Amino acid sequence: MTLTNASIIAGQSLGTISSQISVVSRNISNAGRPGVNAKYSQIATAPNGSAEFLGVGRMANVTLFRSMLSATAAQGSAAQISDALDQIDRALNLSNPAQSRSPASMITRLTTALQNYSAAPDNETAAELALAAARDVVASLNDATKTTQGIRRQADEDIASSVKGVNDILAKFSALNREIVEGTAAGADITDQLDQRDALLTQLSNEIGVTTVTRPNNDMVIYTDSGVTLFETTPRSVTFQPTPTLTAGVAGAAVYIDGVQVTGADSPLALKSGAINGFAQVRDVTAPQFQKQLDEIARGLVAAFAETDQTGGGGAPLPGLFTYPGATGAPGSTLIPGLAGQITINANVDPDKGGVVSRLRDGGISGNPDYVYNKSGGAAYSERLLQLVNAPSTQQGFDPGAGLGASGSLNAIAAGSIGWLGVQRAQAEKNVTYQDAMVAQTTQALSNATGVNLDDQMSQMLALENSYQASAKLLETINAMFDTLFAAVR
Repeated sequence: MTLTNASIIAGQSLGTISSQISVVSRNISNAGRPGVNAKYSQIATAPNGSAEFLGVGRMANVTLFRSMLSATAAQGSAAQISDALDQIDRALNLSNPAQSRSPASMITRLTTALQNYSAAPDNETAAELALAAARDVVASLNDATKTTQGIRRQADEDIASSVKGVNDILAKFSALNREIVEGTAAGADITDQLDQRDALLTQLSNEIGVTTVTRPNNDMVIYTDSGVTLFETTPRSVTFQPTPTLTAGVAGAAVYIDGVQVTGADSPLALKSGAINGFAQVRDVTAPQFQKQLDEIARGLVAAFAETDQTGGGGAPLPGLFTYPGATGAPGSTLIPGLAGQITINANVDPDKGGVVSRLRDGGISGNPDYVYNKSGGAAYSERLLQLVNAPSTQQGFDPGAGLGASGSLNAIAAGSIGWLGVQRAQAEKNVTYQDAMVAQTTQALSNATGVNLDDQMSQMLALENSYQASAKLLETINAMFDTLFAAVR
């Protein structure tokens, strides 16, 4: 090797090492920043044997990244369902059985109050306490309905917010993807843009489950986890129409991607994960199912406490202690949507509304004299009260659509509803815990594989500084040899 070649190689080495030091410095400055992948220098051997800097590469692990996206989407869905069930639990105070506001607990307290009243049927205070317990049952059902429908309306609003967020993310993704494709074709350093695109994908996966395919020039296509194209060269339109008057029995609108329905029972390609899927499950499945159970408990109350014709004339049962707007008779065993939010105390027995509380003992709450039980008007009459004490444990028919069976006692149905809610909540909490762990594990694994390790970068920096000094020393030696040679020639 001639001195000239040695000088050229040493000079090129200094340039290459300087570029490597710049890459390592960039990594060190980004240490600890989430979503930033470590960069590395792409080095090749030049024809003259020197090290040549070709550009900057980026540490990546496609398998781990996809696992992280999947876990993030699953977590987004599970969290919404668990949060909704927690709201119902707090509203009914189910975690504190002694202070529970559940319909089952209120019915039990009503039974106790009626039992006390039956032991002293002439005691007006006992009558007032029984009526107060009945009011608590109504309040429990009314409040639970307000909570349940409020959760549905909030989920509907959250879907709209998530859809807007998805469209915003896709717009940013489109601009960034175009920059990456153009930069790749031009041979530019696009590693920071790749990090930014990954960050957008992570945000997107929280809202909607996604899968990706990378094409030439780092061009990326995004599909939902159900197979609907979400982005290909340009974003697909994600649309949703909120339902401002969402009430019991009213279904919410579906989400569409490029005209394809992706939420709802009749969706051909329903989303499997992501916050939008979770909100849709809360609005369309979980909350409506619990509402059906509340409505059946309310219907069962009206039926259980209904009055029958005492003349033997065969008149149809009429609402007694409990009723609802428009009721002309005791309801059958078919679900009445929203009844739990409409059930009230019959005004004829409520002194606050001009009624007479003793009708609870005597009957005739319906206002029809044929339905009076205490014909003699005796103050010690307790037969009707004892019937009311047993009413919640009497078998009757229920709508199977509530998921609590086709028949049973009011007590059993009310307890079954709370049991159903408890099972759903436990499963949701378990799922959230699992998905949280999955996100943490995949995120950590991805960070370990592709993130910046400060110790490694500092070690590389030290090695590069030593190499730079060695190359500089070699160049200095070559220059000295040239000086000696030129002096000898002169």
